[in-house]
Amino acid sequence: MSTRTSPRKKALQIVKYFRHENPDYNYLRAVFQELRQNLNVKVTTASKKLPYVPTESELKKYYDTIWKSKNMQDMIMIKTLMYTGIRVSELIRLKIQDVDFDRCQLRIVAGKGKKDRIVPFPKSFRETLALHVSNANKINQLSLFESSWKKPYSDRGVRKMLEKYSKTAGMQQTISPHKLRHFLFTWLKNQNVDDALIQPYSGHETRQSLEIYSKLSLSKAQEEYDDKIKNFPV
Repeated sequence: MSTRTSPRKKALQIVKYFRHENPDYNYLRAVFQELRQNLNVKVTTASKKLPYVPTESELKKYYDTIWKSKNMQDMIMIKTLMYTGIRVSELIRLKIQDVDFDRCQLRIVAGKGKKDRIVPFPKSFRETLALHVSNANKINQLSLFESSWKKPYSDRGVRKMLEKYSKTAGMQQTISPHKLRHFLFTWLKNQNVDDALIQPYSGHETRQSLEIYSKLSLSKAQEEYDDKIKNFPV
């Protein structure tokens, strides 16, 4: 079997056939669909592994390690991830003004897909978060969480922090922001919370779930969350 031409070189070879067509994405897609059929190339998809989700006992062990560190800001940041399921990119962009203490909600501005959304946090967490904001206001802090350098945390900085506690706790797998996210939504699902209520908080959007959710009110979702989160393991 002869050696294949690299994809980049092959693309440069055939680009001359398309220049005069003034192609757009849909045109190119249709052309390559025809090409695939003529060459009898079947579409293959990589099998998706189920994500690792920490157990309740693992999460309790992990949080106990954080508690023993006595680092209040780390503790509050990690609890924010645990309770809301927001992405690390969303956490580091949170501003103090995005916290609604009356409704116990965070406003996520331009999350995945550049869309805004509202996520809840437990009423039991309100006092702790309010104390953190009060201290932040005293030093004119704008971001909800800032490092010792007086700048918002980086994605890498948050991940390294979670990894540090994972090692201290002796976790078999490193706890990442996404694993905390998986835990929350899996846990809510196990509490029989309907997908239609979880959907708007998760920031994941599918046509089917949006159609279901459009029939429900946001206040109903908040009530369901408030009722179940009281039993959260941490």
